[in-house]
Amino acid sequence: MEERKQYTPEEEDRIIEAEFRDVLNGYLSSNHRKKVEIIERAFRFAKEAHKGIRRRSGEPYILHPIAVAKIANREIGLGSTSICAALLHDVVEDTEYTVEDIEQHFGKKIAQLVAGLTKISGGIFGDKASAQAENFRKLLLTMSEDIRVVLLKMADRLHNMRTLGSMSPNKQYKIAGETLYIYAPLAHRLGLFAIKTELEDLSFKYEHPAAYARITEQIKASEAKRASVYNDFSQPIKEKLMQMGMKFDAKARLKSVYSIWRKMEVKHIPFEEVYDLYAMRIIFDCDDQSKEKAICWQIYSAITDLYRLHPERTRDWISNPKANGYQALHLTVMGPDGNWIEVQIRSRRMDEIAELGFAAHWKYKIGEGDEESELNAWLSTIKDILDNPEPNAIDFLDTLKLNLFASEIVVFTPKGELLTLPNNSTVLDVAFELHSQIGLHCIAGKVNHKLVPLSHKLHSGDQVEVLTSQSQTPKAEWINFLATAKGKTRLRAALRKEQQPIIEKGREIFDNFLKENNIDENNEVFTKIIGTMKFRNRDELFTALGSGETSFPSYLVKMLRPEGSSSLFSKILKPLKGKKSPAVKKENGHPQETINMKETYILHADADGSNFIISDCCQPIPGDDVMGWVNDDGKVELHSLTCPRAQALKASYGKRILNTAWAAQTGKFLANVRIEGIDRFGILQEIIQMISMHLAINIRKLDIEAEKEVFHCDLSVLVDDTKFVTDLCSKLKQIKGVQRASRVN
Repeated sequence: MEERKQYTPEEEDRIIEAEFRDVLNGYLSSNHRKKVEIIERAFRFAKEAHKGIRRRSGEPYILHPIAVAKIANREIGLGSTSICAALLHDVVEDTEYTVEDIEQHFGKKIAQLVAGLTKISGGIFGDKASAQAENFRKLLLTMSEDIRVVLLKMADRLHNMRTLGSMSPNKQYKIAGETLYIYAPLAHRLGLFAIKTELEDLSFKYEHPAAYARITEQIKASEAKRASVYNDFSQPIKEKLMQMGMKFDAKARLKSVYSIWRKMEVKHIPFEEVYDLYAMRIIFDCDDQSKEKAICWQIYSAITDLYRLHPERTRDWISNPKANGYQALHLTVMGPDGNWIEVQIRSRRMDEIAELGFAAHWKYKIGEGDEESELNAWLSTIKDILDNPEPNAIDFLDTLKLNLFASEIVVFTPKGELLTLPNNSTVLDVAFELHSQIGLHCIAGKVNHKLVPLSHKLHSGDQVEVLTSQSQTPKAEWINFLATAKGKTRLRAALRKEQQPIIEKGREIFDNFLKENNIDENNEVFTKIIGTMKFRNRDELFTALGSGETSFPSYLVKMLRPEGSSSLFSKILKPLKGKKSPAVKKENGHPQETINMKETYILHADADGSNFIISDCCQPIPGDDVMGWVNDDGKVELHSLTCPRAQALKASYGKRILNTAWAAQTGKFLANVRIEGIDRFGILQEIIQMISMHLAINIRKLDIEAEKEVFHCDLSVLVDDTKFVTDLCSKLKQIKGVQRASRVN
């Protein structure tokens, strides 16, 4: 962390005043009505309230609300009410002032926004929900009251991410993780594209610093070549549009560091093979909104006269805007270097909505315009989820996240009504979207007049008719056919209602078992029983007991009454308080070092064992970017930072996240490699010979499958670290016929 320059109180005061003047200047140059006096008062009030308080970085605290106000105005486009609320947003939480004080000084609307923001940051640790899930539930509840609350929360999170360098490593992991898991998708859903991209890049920077630095350097190194290719490509287009009398701006839009890395990870390709590093964006001037669509297609026609069009990659977001309000016409053409280049065509109005999102056209009054209806439909879905919340915190966040996904499809009912759904939605999703009862009695569907099962996945443009029967009842396996949060929530609620008598009977059996064996009911007892009997939660256990599918094993009583047992809650809290937690025994009896949550935890592995557990979901090995999570037994469980489970843990159990570093290793770790190629006689023998003899790597499992001319081989090997796997894949690719070799989880 770099040292902060020391200022005198007078110098600090000048800096604070200059920063506030900058906020005012930005506001005065916007289109909003000029209410300078109330903004001045809000600033003076907040400055006095936060007097003497400093942020972790050492700077005066008031600079944070000023920065949030600047983001709210300049980057989201909000006006004086929101600027005042941003300046005052931490006053109620961090000082003696109340919401009533704010209302008395600044009126009801500003007080409501401050109350909404205070409510979000309160975070209660309920017995069935983590603090973060509870926080997020509050955030979404406040959205239906006034969308500005969540837009201000987004500005607050963005400034926290921009200043994350002053936090401890485990805090950085937690905040970056929950930002990527919740806030970036939420920004996308609200149409805040620029903020979504920056949140993703900043999260990536703190989660994978080495990869971030490497890709940033590669982008810089390839800049001159990229600029040259772009100029060759764009010049003929610009000349043609000028000949047509168009007024426009044209620029290259570079893919973000995070999205480049995601493409490299998903497609298992090096940086050099990411061809769509940039897109061309054309923004034209048009005073008459009714002519925008025609101009977009004129520009499209001009470009396709010059370059070869990719037939399957034209996206018309003008006729069918995205659910976040995004409108544009996208086409992909072959560039002069032989690579495909995307061109995005927008009017000034479309560009403003794309950058500022719903704030660009949100009317803070009753009555819905067309542009608001999509967001209101989404908000009503959120309210629906909140009315039937999932008992488990991670399930709850995952259900909400379903509705924040970027990929969407548009389908039509037989009457021509348009439905916007997440990617991978099925006929059953449409049924639940129309009405709960239609969903619960759905038997099949007709897609484009052809009969299909209710599990049939839909594509954009499909016409969908839902078929129902009163004799149909909901089934537990339907959960696998649903992609919408609404569908999952309604189905789970119906199944719970149906199973309630069985659950109650199971609860009775459970209570009697504890009573007969003189065992007190507490969290630790529940956790041990559920873990030993391999159930995911209480309801599953009670259902199995009530239906007679399971009974308590005889050894359970002895296990539940060990000497001096303490509660699970205290076990979890001990490492969190920064105190020395009791030494955790390894399986071979060697004590493990105590865990200090604030320090980097060094990962050791030797012949005697290790001070961590490798998680099954992602199976990280030395060299991978990993995080530690202190599980219910007080042991450090390792997850790769790219693992979806790790994302959920960071968002839900942030206080149990450890910053980790690998020590020099002498142990061996299991790595899985997928090999694909053209089948030929003797190729398998060559692969085995290279691995076991030339590289002296121990093979633990080998599955090979050949179909016609191609083969797939799944290989499990024991290695020291990721370098061994990289070298192995590199050498495997040199074998004639091997097309691809890459590590998989």
